[in-house]
Order: sequence, then C-alpha cells, then structure tokens
Amino acid sequence: MKFIYLFIFGCCCTLSAQEILSEKERAVLKDEILADRFDTLLPQLMDTTGIDMWLLISREYNEDPVMRTMLPATWLNARRRTMIVFYRNKEDNTFEKLAIARYDIGESISSAWNKEEQPDQWKALVDIIKNKDPKKIGINTSNDFGIADGLVQTDYAALKNALPIEYQDKLVSAEKLSIAWIETRSQKEMELYPTLVKITHAIIDEAFSAKVITPGETTTDDVVWWMRQKVSDLGLETWFHPTVDVQRNKEELKSHIYSFSKGEEEKLIIPGDLLHCDFGITYIGLNTDCQQHAYVLKENEIKVPDFLSEAFKKGNRVQDIFTSNFKEGQSGNLILLKSLKDAK
Repeated sequence: MKFIYLFIFGCCCTLSAQEILSEKERAVLKDEILADRFDTLLPQLMDTTGIDMWLLISREYNEDPVMRTMLPATWLNARRRTMIVFYRNKEDNTFEKLAIARYDIGESISSAWNKEEQPDQWKALVDIIKNKDPKKIGINTSNDFGIADGLVQTDYAALKNALPIEYQDKLVSAEKLSIAWIETRSQKEMELYPTLVKITHAIIDEAFSAKVITPGETTTDDVVWWMRQKVSDLGLETWFHPTVDVQRNKEELKSHIYSFSKGEEEKLIIPGDLLHCDFGITYIGLNTDCQQHAYVLKENEIKVPDFLSEAFKKGNRVQDIFTSNFKEGQSGNLILLKSLKDAK
C-alpha cells in the first residue's frame, strides 16, 4: 500500500513504448509460453491428478473457458467443433497433443483426423480413444467450479452416444486438472508478471495524480472511465470494470458487498479524501488485480495525517500475519480465523 499526494507532487510512473509489445510480438510470446506450458507443465499436472487422457470439446463462439487458454494467438475462437485430446503415458514417459480436427491447432497440437478416411468426427475421436486405451478420461464437468464445467450438454450427450459402454465407465471429472492448469504459473509467465504489475501500477499512479484529478471538480466515476480509456489507448484490455471509492471520517464505511451489488455511488473528490481503487489489466493471457490508496492533501497539509500512516502500518502488519499463516492443505477459512486471532 502507498499514498499518492494529489495536487502536490503530481508525479507518476511512466511507461516507455518498448515496455508494451506490439500485437505481433505479443502473439509470438503467447505461443512460446503456451508451448512451454504444454510440454513442461501439463504432463506433471496429469500425473498429479491421475488422469492419463484429457478430452476437451467445444464449438465456435461458445468455447470452454479452459480451452480458450489453450488456443494459439491466431485463433481468436475455436473453429467449428474443436476437439483436443491430451494423452499421457507415464510408464513410457510420452505425451501426445492431438486435435480431432482437419487442421493443426497452432504449432503445438497436431491434427489426427483424416476426414476423407473417416467423415464422422465423433467416430474419429472414438478410434483414437480405443487406440490409446486410457485408464481415465477426464472431461470438463464440475459442480463447484464454473471454469471447469465447460463441456456443454449437447457435446456431452453426443460423446456418451458415441462412446462404447466400456469407455463411458472411464469418464471422470477433470475438475482438479482444469483448476491446476488455470492456477499454475510457469517460469516464463512469472518472468512476465513484473511487467504486468508495472503497467498496472503506472496507470494507477497517473489516475491518482493531478494530471487526472482536480479536487472539487473530478468525480470517482471520472477516474474510473479515465482508467478504462487509458487501458484501451495502450492497446490492452481491462480485466474487470474498475472501482474508485472514497473513505471519509464522517461517513459510514460501506461493505465491499454493497459496493459490488449496488455499485459505488459517484462522488466528487475533495481534499481530505482517502481514495481507493480496485483495478486490473489483461496482457498476453495473464491478469493483474491491484488495489491502491491515495490521500488528497488538505490546503495546509504537507503530509499524510499521522493516524492514517499508523493505520496503514497496522494494515500491513495484518497482511504479514496472514501470509505467514499460509500452509499447504489448510483451508482458507481456518487460515483467516487464525490470522484474525493472532492480529487481535
């Protein structure tokens, strides 16, 4: 957390043109990252989750959200009905990436369907399944995680109709595998993340500066739409609609649930306000989600009031306590309860 002294210093982080890649450069990097994830990450995840065949099926313009993360940069959507089969033979240490489609999916996933020899795409899929004879066939169905529930009812019914009964019995939810694929970052992605964070912070710094805010004239909604426009001007995407809210010592603090469900009421920004934003961008398949504060100095103030500085120190201490209690296998609720007890 940090304060930005509005209308006093007016400084902000700036981005050079070289720091944001061109569309073509982004496409090259995205495909490099995707190929690396397929080859170094996915086999490990399949071994860990005990699924030796992962089947993804999706149709154009209604894509499985997991499949969307697997499409190459030149594929903005799936094409017709897209089928992808990942097959992992742990004993032989082999890994295959196959498309039951008339064409390769980028350079990573090879076409395994000759339509002239087998006109029926579903039968072509079944032939591959029979040939590999997997122990478990993971499909994207899930009761608890929407992002892992991408196999639509129509394709699920068609798959069940095409599969022999002995392979229907091998169908299992790929929920854990889907979540692991989505949540696990590769080394190449981690090397890219500081760039995303720098871009995000630079936009926030400029938004919370005298360049954008004139106390007594600028509203919180003005700042929100400035951020949206700035992201577009940089050729990027906003991950979610930003919020900018005001905390004042004589007004009741609304809960985050109210802000989310009702929408933060537009307010005129005035001296003495503590501003807060929630903002994130999307860049080369990755997202940021950053929250920052800024204090608007009153006319005779030259620094943030002591009570606010002290509050932020305590807030940071609570963050340290919380992160120190992270433990693999522990539930989030238990970690939170322990952290609140320790902090009190």
